[in-house]
Amino acid sequence: MEHSALLDLADRFGHPVLDGSLPASSATFADGARFRIEIPSCEGPDVFAAVLEEAQARDVRIDRVSQGSGVMMLTDAEIRRMAAMGADAGVEVNLFIGPRGAWDIGGQAKATAAAGGAARGNTTLAACVNEALRAVDLGIRSLLVGDVGVLEVLGRMKAEGVLPAELALKTSVLMPLANAPTGAVYERLGATSLNVSTDLPVRDIAEIRAATSAAVDVYVEVPDDQGGAVRFYDVAALIRSAAPVYVKLGVRNAPNIYPSGHHLATVATALGRERVRRAELVLTLLADLAPDLAERPKSDTPPTDLRIPVV
Repeated sequence: MEHSALLDLADRFGHPVLDGSLPASSATFADGARFRIEIPSCEGPDVFAAVLEEAQARDVRIDRVSQGSGVMMLTDAEIRRMAAMGADAGVEVNLFIGPRGAWDIGGQAKATAAAGGAARGNTTLAACVNEALRAVDLGIRSLLVGDVGVLEVLGRMKAEGVLPAELALKTSVLMPLANAPTGAVYERLGATSLNVSTDLPVRDIAEIRAATSAAVDVYVEVPDDQGGAVRFYDVAALIRSAAPVYVKLGVRNAPNIYPSGHHLATVATALGRERVRRAELVLTLLADLAPDLAERPKSDTPPTDLRIPVV
């Protein structure tokens, strides 16, 4: 089949290949912002406190923090404390749910990162559902999902009113999202925030935007175990072509700290502070390269689509 015929076939199924200059995305978050800042790997209330302190010192506005060790690695008191801190600061708190394949007894998930977030068997899926219910009961309104079956079940639970309708379901980087049809499937299953694969060029991310309405989450500095790219100079093009975007700051040359705990408190806190510093670098560069994109609306109340904890 000729190349032009292949392009026509993709277009017929609603997923055209973007050639040449990329169209600008006119979509925004509820408050009109085209991007937000997310600090990932915020492993517990002490790290969260350090992130908020660093953000205030550097005048960096943080919109969302996400945690990767999971609900199962936090006590009720720790979750309640994080929820209270998020509510007070107007920051969404996103917690990873459930056991994952990479920590299970099986060998495949340890051999390939693509299976690392899988929920192995219905017993593990049920455990993930339990984690979601526990987090919601403690005030969390944003969950990080690493398995497509878990996403489908949680989406149904929201539709049936078992989970709050406003609950955010954010897909994890452990769920590969490398093309537009996959993004559309995740959104149909209930995803409200889509973590795209870390190695996609801006064009491919723009294609995902064209096929979905959910926010896209883009690592602009990627942890080493997810590819290690540093993409600060892509930020303006990402925002222009794929808004609304969560700009995520990992840190290269840093250890994987999952599951975290008191034995890693010093390094987890230092990494949290450094992620905020990285955010300051990105925001400064964005203001220099694309001042029209750098400004964000300011309000005394959080935007309606930011899932602040309920306390």
